[in-house]
Amino acid sequence: MNSAEARPHLRIERLVKRFAPGAAPAVDQVSLDVAEGAFFALLGPSGCGKTTLLRLLAGFERPDEGRILIAGDDMAQVPPYRRPVNMMFQSYALFPHMSAAENIAFGLKQEKRPRRETDERVRAMLELVKLTRLAERRPSQLSGGERQRVALARALVKEPKLLLLDEPLTALDRKLREETRHELVRIQQRVGITFLMVTHDQEEAMSMATRVAVMREGRIAQIGTPHEVYESPSSRFVADFLGAVNLFTGRVAGHEGSLWRIDSDEAGATLVVAHYGALAEGSEVAVAVRPEKIALTPGNGGANARNVLAGTVESISYRGEASTYRVALPGGKLVRVTVPNRAREGGERAPGDRVTLAWDEDAALVIEAP
Repeated sequence: MNSAEARPHLRIERLVKRFAPGAAPAVDQVSLDVAEGAFFALLGPSGCGKTTLLRLLAGFERPDEGRILIAGDDMAQVPPYRRPVNMMFQSYALFPHMSAAENIAFGLKQEKRPRRETDERVRAMLELVKLTRLAERRPSQLSGGERQRVALARALVKEPKLLLLDEPLTALDRKLREETRHELVRIQQRVGITFLMVTHDQEEAMSMATRVAVMREGRIAQIGTPHEVYESPSSRFVADFLGAVNLFTGRVAGHEGSLWRIDSDEAGATLVVAHYGALAEGSEVAVAVRPEKIALTPGNGGANARNVLAGTVESISYRGEASTYRVALPGGKLVRVTVPNRAREGGERAPGDRVTLAWDEDAALVIEAP
């Protein structure tokens, strides 16, 4: 592979942004690469710096340090309106007095593109987002999902090298959000433009993005595929932020090959975990186990697994496709367990029932103390 082929489509190098002299950076030494045609998600809690990073990419803010390169070009002196970037805002920001087609055409008309070219591009965008029959309707006559698709078409019609999406699904109800996720991915794959999305919704990021960067306090905590960051979180923060997780603190007691023993007072047991790195004996670690990886059986004992704990059902949350159990261990630690609801009726435990929790050594992960 030559250097041109290896060069990332978007490169961010040690980017820093402060909003006041001496203040803690909103973006702190952030570096990341995004490949051409990727659907990349910046994920993190409110205030972690992800929206500020998006505004730096768009040119709405100027960095104090670092560089932004798009397709190899340094954006330092390039104003927002000249960057090969477009942005889809959380509010959609559609013009209420214009039709869907007129909203999509607005940017092309501002650039004084030929009428024929403008009409052809708008027609293609309406077809792409499946709104051809609604072309003449104004935003007030469209549903939330339809307005979202108009905003997306308007952002794509100028064929940017990079499309920035700021919490694009927040304004939609839950069912429509789920439907629109699939549509956004379909459209991104169809047009091949690099998408960079900011969201605080981990389910949204995990279901749409090809790569995810988890942010915390202005820094990148971890970058990887959705599978990598969920199944192999690099810290307690990432493990806890990405879905539900049970964390058992303990101390390393020894190992036999790749099987490590962790003495955990919280679990009231010595846990056995498959870990292929080195751990210092006596060091404090956490054992992370996702709720869906724990088997729950009635009564005491009978489970065939490396790790077996007894507990009492404290509460049950029914979610349709699955139920989440909160199980209290003898020492007071609460463990979450997700059980698929395979049968139409029956089989559900009740609060106060004694149950056994079990998981194999490769279902858990050792996370070293921060």
